[in-house]
Amino acid sequence: MSSAHLQVHEVSVSYGRTRAVNAVSLEVPKGALVTILGANGAGKSTLLNAIMGILPAKGSIRFDGHALEQLPLETRVARGLSLVPEKRELFPDLTVADNLQLGGFRRRAAERDKALADVYAQFPRLQERQRQLAGTLSGGERQMLAMGRAIMSQPKLLMLDEPSLGLAPRIVAEVFQRMVMLRESGVSILLVEQNARAALQVADYAYVLELGSITKHGPAAEIANDERLIESYLGLGGTEY
Repeated sequence: MSSAHLQVHEVSVSYGRTRAVNAVSLEVPKGALVTILGANGAGKSTLLNAIMGILPAKGSIRFDGHALEQLPLETRVARGLSLVPEKRELFPDLTVADNLQLGGFRRRAAERDKALADVYAQFPRLQERQRQLAGTLSGGERQMLAMGRAIMSQPKLLMLDEPSLGLAPRIVAEVFQRMVMLRESGVSILLVEQNARAALQVADYAYVLELGSITKHGPAAEIANDERLIESYLGLGGTEY
């Protein structure tokens, strides 16, 4: 893998004496969709939070060739990183439009207006519900709003933590199709997923994380064809579309 946007080298994260992520190395090339697969508790969310600067970590994290280890979360966002967390963390008492505007608060008014138009073009349902309170949306709509809010910061690299969690298969397919559209627009994506089959259908490259360590990595098609791996570590379930 070359022309890496993101380079993670030997990154470890501990909670007290428990090491949740152990010397993980990975890359996300520019314009690629890379997925991290693994069972619940494998350390996937912890790794994303470390990359974003939410959790302290040891090791090297570089973005566009620049070291991030000493930079706060706000600076990482300004550099072009954005994270959609598993719990989405929307403001339920604000409207869809207000939640989106908050995602672009660092941008100038003209840039924010353009970003908002882009989000509505990618997620027409959000435009239909722009005056609706976020707390009244369906699960799929909340996920789209969380993604849209992240896009408002105009990220170079979008990290998604379990975007399919709790969603019906039809909505999962729609969310994943939006990811493909974002990649085609030039946004690099790092996707954390338990739904291995769905993730491998859209990803270019995959890493398998087990108990905090990378146990396998390779082109997504190669990982998808490893039936022993799918059955042993990733489960046989998952949505196909």
